[in-house]
Amino acid sequence: MSHYAIFLLRRLAQACVIVVGIVCVNFAVVHLAPGDLAEVMAGQGGGGDAGYVALLRERFGLDQPLWVQFQRYAFNLLRLDLGYSFKDNMPVAALIADKLAATAILMIASLGTAFLLGIGLGTLAAVRQNSLSDVVISLLALIGYATPLFWLGLLLILLFTVKLGWLPSSGMRTIGVPGSGLAGVLDVARHAVMPVLTLTVFYMAVFIRLMRASVLNVASLDFVRTAYAKGMSRRQAYTNHVVGNALLPMITMLGVNAGGILGGSVVVETVFGWPGLGRLTFDAIFARDVNLLLGILFCSSLLVVITNLVTDLVSAWIDPRIEVSA
Repeated sequence: MSHYAIFLLRRLAQACVIVVGIVCVNFAVVHLAPGDLAEVMAGQGGGGDAGYVALLRERFGLDQPLWVQFQRYAFNLLRLDLGYSFKDNMPVAALIADKLAATAILMIASLGTAFLLGIGLGTLAAVRQNSLSDVVISLLALIGYATPLFWLGLLLILLFTVKLGWLPSSGMRTIGVPGSGLAGVLDVARHAVMPVLTLTVFYMAVFIRLMRASVLNVASLDFVRTAYAKGMSRRQAYTNHVVGNALLPMITMLGVNAGGILGGSVVVETVFGWPGLGRLTFDAIFARDVNLLLGILFCSSLLVVITNLVTDLVSAWIDPRIEVSA
């Protein structure tokens, strides 16, 4: 068996252990949080007497000890059964699958745009270090990183919806517009502009700062000075040696941000009323929908583990200097 295959197997084993730990922590945090799910459901159903609350506890197994509830949850999880949503009265897996596409649109569009712009602007700032371009780009990146997502989203709504009237302020589709065909695609794109722009500003700031630091670090290494000594121009050295080697930390950060985008999408999707996993998480927390919240946390944790694994494998494939050993 090759070293690469052994490395892959070891990382998969580590990922399994991490997922098991995350499942335990998620279950403990959610169930030990204050509040009674049965009382919440009884209040939503219009009745709050003790008999009805006791009936709900018995029906959904909430009267069982916590370790029995965890045992049942873990057994169902092994069968890929995420349980039933009390709030929406449907399977959790179906709910997550229904909202996943909306969040994927934001994730792919914002991270892809931010990654490409971060490479270009970060490299430009590094090449023109201490110049006006470097100062302006670095300042904009700092402002973008420090600006709260909800505040930026509200500013965009105020500008593009209230003042200019160019873009819709919330939702994913316009009522009456066909959901398929070119008209449907353009309608979704119009609704996605401001949420994507909000996320792009933040992640682009992260990528710009990282790319600038990475390019400056690689440009100071011995093999780059050797390239200069051999007569290679600055443009050739950066194109052939510096930029490619500086991309490795960017790929790692891309994987980290892809796995953790749910945290940012909760705020953005709530501000713009975007029907994705972030908005679903927000609603599940306030409705005290334990099964739905556990399902979302499990899927997001799994996404983080998978993206980190893929990032490690891609990094080892791109940079042969990374030793893949047992």
